[in-house]
Amino acid sequence: MSTSSDSATPSATTTSSHGTAVVLPANLHARPAGRLARAAAGFTSAVQLEHDGRSVNPTGVLAVMGLGATAGSTVTIRAEGPDAEQAVAALAQILATAE
Repeated sequence: MSTSSDSATPSATTTSSHGTAVVLPANLHARPAGRLARAAAGFTSAVQLEHDGRSVNPTGVLAVMGLGATAGSTVTIRAEGPDAEQAVAALAQILATAE
């Protein structure tokens, strides 16, 4: 009887994709845009914010403000990379508590 073992070695990094939509409680002005930019820059995953057919990298305050998202509108957060789920959760929390 012969035995076999799986020769595939697990990868050192896991890449995942995650997304969610958030309805804004307030306009996406400079203060929450700055918080988003600082938070997004702390993740290694590629992150995108989408609103009204536009998509931006949220690591730039002006790019985030340029989305023109206002109270009651929906912003979708997408991330792909090793910390995608954490990135989306952190940015969603910032958007959900924007004032």
